[in-house]
Amino acid sequence: MAMSNRRKFLTFLTTGLVALIFVVGSAFADELFGVLTKVDVAGKKVTVVEKDTDKEVEVTITDDTEYVTKKGSSKVDLEKVEKQVENVKKKGQKGINVTVTHEKGVASKIAPVQKKKTAN
Repeated sequence: MAMSNRRKFLTFLTTGLVALIFVVGSAFADELFGVLTKVDVAGKKVTVVEKDTDKEVEVTITDDTEYVTKKGSSKVDLEKVEKQVENVKKKGQKGINVTVTHEKGVASKIAPVQKKKTAN
């Protein structure tokens, strides 16, 4: 019977440690809210003008960076994002509204923010 209790305790302890590591790991990630204005495809970087400060922040994109939309999540295609930014700028906007999850300037996730439609 003592062996069963040890196993339960060890399982409980391991689960707790995994949960703690997950919480601590995600606590280091920062979120950047703003407008994606530039895409450097060759340099694998995007420039986001931070909301409320108008400060330009350059964020590095890796092969693991995800692009999250309502349709789901996929790896970032910088050429496609660059075309989207160009199309939006042609319409007179500064760029694409985004939320960038990053750690020390390296993006793990980019999510375009849809503007809420106002009722007329």
